[in-house]
Amino acid sequence: MTSVQPAPVETKFELKVATRTPEGIVLSPSAAKRLAKLGAAEGHTVMLRVAVEGGGCSGFQYQMDLVQTAEADDLRIETDGQTLLVDPVSVPFLKGSEVAYVDELAGAQFVVRNPNAATSCGCGVSFSI
Repeated sequence: MTSVQPAPVETKFELKVATRTPEGIVLSPSAAKRLAKLGAAEGHTVMLRVAVEGGGCSGFQYQMDLVQTAEADDLRIETDGQTLLVDPVSVPFLKGSEVAYVDELAGAQFVVRNPNAATSCGCGVSFSI
């Protein structure tokens, strides 16, 4: 009895998955792509720093800045060669969050999709836990 082996099938696709840190914080591919474009326009690498501060209409607010250097104690999250920075005080507020870039009718911006937020304001910058 002869056994027939199927010919190997060559597939050409690439699966890109945003890597989660132990804290579950993710920089989405859309945000990484936007950071790469911003860096190319500036002529140097830029990183996105996200922090949580007290204030805003819901109790806490996100602060986002483009920076060139990281602080020694920053949590670094990388996707497609681009970097998201989070300070250690903000990490508990952002656990499980995704930082994405959206381009919608209302405008184009980086957004935080935070599962810990019980409520948020209409602008998406302020939230409560």
